[in-house]
Amino acid sequence: MLLKTAVTASSSPSISLFNSENSRLVPSLHKPNRLAVCATKGSSNNRVLTGVLFEPFVEVKKELDLVPVSPQESLARHKYHAESEAAINEQINVEYNVSYVYHAMYAYFDRDNVALRGLAKCFKESSEEERGHAEKLMEYQNKRGGRVKLQSIVTPLSEFDHADKGDALYAMELALSLEKPTNEKLLNLHSVASENGDVNLADFMESEFLGEQVEAIKKISEYVDHLRRVGKGHGVWHFDQVLA
Repeated sequence: MLLKTAVTASSSPSISLFNSENSRLVPSLHKPNRLAVCATKGSSNNRVLTGVLFEPFVEVKKELDLVPVSPQESLARHKYHAESEAAINEQINVEYNVSYVYHAMYAYFDRDNVALRGLAKCFKESSEEERGHAEKLMEYQNKRGGRVKLQSIVTPLSEFDHADKGDALYAMELALSLEKPTNEKLLNLHSVASENGDVNLADFMESEFLGEQVEAIKKISEYVDHLRRVGKGHGVWHFDQVLA
């Protein structure tokens, strides 16, 4: 930054601080022994100067030279590390995989011979929420100038019945086992952002994902506890009615 700074006059008010024809020194109203820089009568700007001038075109010259000219390169990308870009693509894949499992659970509990509509509704909403997380990460990737690279999705289970636990408890425990690794992946993404000094990505993770994930783990943990208490049979039906 180019700076021009006014200094304290030591003796004579006729001290020349600037070679510019458009500036002069006048006694300060608040401190008579100090001088302020003012524009002269012929200047286009008659405001009292602060003593600091900003010349932006000198500042941005280096950045201007770095602006991409290729149509394949992002114009928005700035201080966005390749590790952050890769970690976000990995998290997108995690969110889609979890969403796919929840969608399979929804289809199972919505069957006519299972008919637990409350659980079906719960898992359908969870599937949509996880897919929404993936889309939110995709939007952020594009916003930062990264490239979204979708990966393959693992085929989920289609049957969730369990001889000892029953289908409701088994599916809910499976949901809990999905949410905890997802939380670990989110924390890892936050760590990648911190290690690369990406304050914007770290703030995005904290405000959009980390707190919500903790709440989700707490809610599903309570569901697991409730189902363990009620056992199979009528207790599961009553639990399902609460969710419906």
